[in-house]
Parts: sequence; structure tokens; C-alpha cells
Amino acid sequence: MTQPTWPSLEAIAQAVRACRACDLHRTRTQAVPGEGPATARVMLIGEAPGAHEDRTGRPFVGAAGKTLDRLLNLAGLRREQVFITNLVKCRPPKNRDPRPAELAACRPFLRGQIALLDPVLIFTLGRFALQYFFPGARIGQLHGKPVQRGSRWIVPMYHPAAALYRPALAPVLEADFRAARPLVARLLNTQA
Repeated sequence: MTQPTWPSLEAIAQAVRACRACDLHRTRTQAVPGEGPATARVMLIGEAPGAHEDRTGRPFVGAAGKTLDRLLNLAGLRREQVFITNLVKCRPPKNRDPRPAELAACRPFLRGQIALLDPVLIFTLGRFALQYFFPGARIGQLHGKPVQRGSRWIVPMYHPAAALYRPALAPVLEADFRAARPLVARLLNTQA
């Protein structure tokens, strides 16, 4: 199967909203293609939309989104500067883990977003996003450790929701985002 060539992020968003490639379209309220400027040099990739995201059509807008906004600030970033999306663009029922067929159905959309943005830095949020780039890797071993792939850096992070469900992870997430600040500054040519 050939990878579609997308003319724009909006074209991908329209295709996501019309997608019927897996059963998630049957239970979604809204698809969540992702959002951020087409000029973003930093991309964040999570797992899948939750209930708030399904309702609004926007990524990371619930409690995990508030946590993410605070974490971005620790890294010297603002939400308006980054492109935020998920591996799976529709909410799995009851926030269950995405299934392989659902991940596969959404893969062309994510590949297209990465190709159009060509970010210098990608933060993976959680184990599913980590494994997209590093199959079989464990988040507990790689979190907060930048890995260079060609001209791009990938920084695996725990998912912001993990800090809500496991409060002991909050300081770890904060430390990891704070530690990413010099890399962010260097790649974006700003002051740390």
C-alpha cells in the first residue's frame, strides 16, 4: 500500500474527520486530528484522545492537557508553538489501549503530519508513542533521554495522564521536561 501524499495539515485533518478505516468511527463524537501551527518545529505525539478530546475535537484539553501545558512551560515552550497529535485520532471506548488495527489505520495520517511538519524535535508521550519510534522499548528505561535520528531529536516522556493516576510520577515528568529545556533552546535557537 502506498503512502498518501498530503498537500497540507488541513487536508489530513479533513481526511481524519471523514475516516471510516476502523471501528472507532462508530463510537467517536469527534475525530481529533491534532492542532498547532504548520510552522511548528516541535511535535508532541500522544496515544489517543480521551473523553474531553472526543467532545471538543482538540488534543490534550482535559486534566492531562492542563498538566501538559505546565510541563511544556518547564521545557521553555508554549502550546501555541507546538503541534500536538495522537497516534490514534479517535477515542477508544472507555479509554482502552488502541488495538493494532486502529494504530495501523491511523498510521498514514501521523506519517503525513510528520512529513509536512518535518519537526526538529518530537516528544513522545507514553509507551505507545514511544514504541512507534522504538519498537519494544520500555518507557521506564528511556523517559527523558533524547535520541537523535538523523537531523531530528526524539525525547520519550511519560504520558501527562500518568502523573494524574500515579502522583509519584509527577516529579519525574517535571524533571524530564525541565531537563529538555536546553535541547529545546538549542534546536529552536532561543535562550534556555
